[in-house]
Amino acid sequence: MKNIKNVGVIGSGLMGTEIAMVFAQHQYKVVLIDNSPVALEQSKKKIDLILKKGIDRGLLTKDDSSNILNNISLEADFNSASNFDLAIEAVFEKISIKENVLKELDQKMPIDSIIASNTSSISITTLSSFLKEERRKLFLGTHFFSPVTRMKLVEVIPCIDTDKECLDSIVFLCTKISKKGIAIKDVVGFAVNRLLHAMIIEAVRLVEEGVASPE
Repeated sequence: MKNIKNVGVIGSGLMGTEIAMVFAQHQYKVVLIDNSPVALEQSKKKIDLILKKGIDRGLLTKDDSSNILNNISLEADFNSASNFDLAIEAVFEKISIKENVLKELDQKMPIDSIIASNTSSISITTLSSFLKEERRKLFLGTHFFSPVTRMKLVEVIPCIDTDKECLDSIVFLCTKISKKGIAIKDVVGFAVNRLLHAMIIEAVRLVEEGVASPE
């Protein structure tokens, strides 16, 4: 299995920030990348707030907080990507934006490193088409759930070319960061969102039929 030590997270929104924190909490060196200085500053404030709440609730010690902060670097470019064993793209759910990020990572990262996309709706095989052919065996989806610092489940989605060893490495990695990784086929909505949509549709029908009120 792939030995992962250095992790890059691209996109410093809520998901990216918390993904970075989870890895940092489990002693991985993490670089959180965003080309917006404002977004990075907001991310830093978010990290400080989450850590303060963790200390106040007795979930973290001050030493834990210091270690997490020491394991995270905030950067505005991809200069550190040559050191990544794993990069997780967690930018806005727009294919063109993800395409630019994936191509940048593909160019800068070692060819034997893994690239993952934290998407909840876009086909992983479609996203893999933006990568060099030899990289696609080391590309997959890692669908974390919000809030990442609390939710245990991670859907791990291979594309059509993903090696089984790569898939197994990421599922195992999930256990190392105290998550439950489950392998999911690359279908629209994956598993959890498919179930959620079915529940929402049934709820609407119950209201339409007068079985229950929206309240």
